[in-house]
Amino acid sequence: MTKKLDVFPSAHSFHEDDVRDKVVVMIDVLRASSTIAAALQNGAKGVIPAGDMETAAKIAQNLDFNKFLLSGEKNGIKIESFHLGNSPLEHSPETVKGKTIILNTTNGTKAIKRAAKAKKILVGSFLNLAAVVDYLEQIDDEAVLVCAGWRGHLSFEDLLCAGNIIYEITSGRLPEKARDGTKTAFGLFEKFGDDIEKAVKSSDYAERLREIVSEDDLSFCCQVSKTRVLPAMNEGIITDFNG
Repeated sequence: MTKKLDVFPSAHSFHEDDVRDKVVVMIDVLRASSTIAAALQNGAKGVIPAGDMETAAKIAQNLDFNKFLLSGEKNGIKIESFHLGNSPLEHSPETVKGKTIILNTTNGTKAIKRAAKAKKILVGSFLNLAAVVDYLEQIDDEAVLVCAGWRGHLSFEDLLCAGNIIYEITSGRLPEKARDGTKTAFGLFEKFGDDIEKAVKSSDYAERLREIVSEDDLSFCCQVSKTRVLPAMNEGIITDFNG
């Protein structure tokens, strides 16, 4: 198991050097992490995270037009000129198989970019929780769970997912010398982890999204360990580390 484990509650809660040479797991349950996991599970060639819409458009200019899809949202709403929104349900096998997804989101892709100095960047969610846990149990590197949050604020669902990962790694027994962020996430999961879907749907961001996306979209993101994909960044593109 990783010797040291910490949690940052939002993408703005750390400096880039704080993750240097560490393994980072970026968590954005609603919905970038879930969308990335679903896209790779359904046969996408890879996912290129873009920090903003302009960067996404520039990346697209260098790819064959039949081989990519622009996906993303701004404040939860699909970007008008993009093919898909930031919805895991939209990234179905018939839509994404063999395609490279260029993804720009309000929080998740920015968190990935902010963690650029990490030794390795993985993407975690409830959907691929077991795959993340298995990987972290096998390494000796220091690891950090980075919750994307929302516009710099803590997001309950991301911290809950981080707590679930920690709970599984520690078999429900938190070490005495655990760091504050780890203790907080672990405690949150202990209190609210009995019903993941109910807990996630009670979050502030789920309430915001409910006016924009379907209930099915939210429910999909609450499923635990439904895929074994382990999205990992490699030279600017996210592919399945287990693939």
